[in-house]
Amino acid sequence: MVEKVISLKKRHRIAVAWAQDPNTISALSNAVSDGFADAIMIGKADSITDACKKLSVDPEIFTIINSPDESKASAEAVRLARSGEADVVMKGLVGTDKFLKAVMDKEAGLMLPGAVLSYVCALQIPSYHKLLFITDPAVIPFPDLDQKIAMAEYAIEMANRFGVAKPKVALIGASEKMSRHFENSVHYAVMCKMADRGQIKNCIMDGPLDIFLACDKTSLEIKGIDTPVGGDADILLFPSIESCNPFYKGLMLFAGGELGGLIRGTTKPVVVMSRSESERSKYYCIALACLMA
Repeated sequence: MVEKVISLKKRHRIAVAWAQDPNTISALSNAVSDGFADAIMIGKADSITDACKKLSVDPEIFTIINSPDESKASAEAVRLARSGEADVVMKGLVGTDKFLKAVMDKEAGLMLPGAVLSYVCALQIPSYHKLLFITDPAVIPFPDLDQKIAMAEYAIEMANRFGVAKPKVALIGASEKMSRHFENSVHYAVMCKMADRGQIKNCIMDGPLDIFLACDKTSLEIKGIDTPVGGDADILLFPSIESCNPFYKGLMLFAGGELGGLIRGTTKPVVVMSRSESERSKYYCIALACLMA
């Protein structure tokens, strides 16, 4: 992905809200150095400059805009994107709720008309043989059927950008058994039929599946389950933030995972990451945003 972005020889302008974050500064410094980004750093100017100096990063490589608080910094980053002065909006140290409030503002935000706002990320995990796309770890607490369909379509589109022509989509549950006690089972049945009929395009879809059946071929033999995903999933769609967010953070913390992710459903790419995530993951998110811009 990074090689592809660098080969395009085009710089995209990244507006960062509440930018005095060392990992974000380091990631953007590398993106600027690699030639595919220019950074507009919005926040406490003195704190941004001090953080740069501690990291041995020249603050002159950035455009720094002083802002007194995180809400105003978020609104300014979104304004720059709306006006065409920035191509990508990125969350710095601002809380996710305050940042997304600016992105979703009906009058001044970045929402596409009638679109579902969701989050998709690509995970690189040493113990898995390919990239794994997951959704939604950040935006929709308990997605309804229409939101799950949008989540699947966004993830399929992103996988296509990475060259996966017909991704295998696993609709994740605690078990592979259908149950009327779980609304997700009903949603998943509808979605699988839609995929069979081409209403959800360019994918192989099955669910509910647990993580083992989605990503471990030996589990199919042990459980005696036949699924077209075949323990070889490209995409995992989770039923809630409470299931998806801890899953990906666990992979980052314990399994050496790195990710690149984006908000979908907006007029410009929006990068939302946990404040504790690594410089490398933030760099990948910036590269992904530039690829999708």
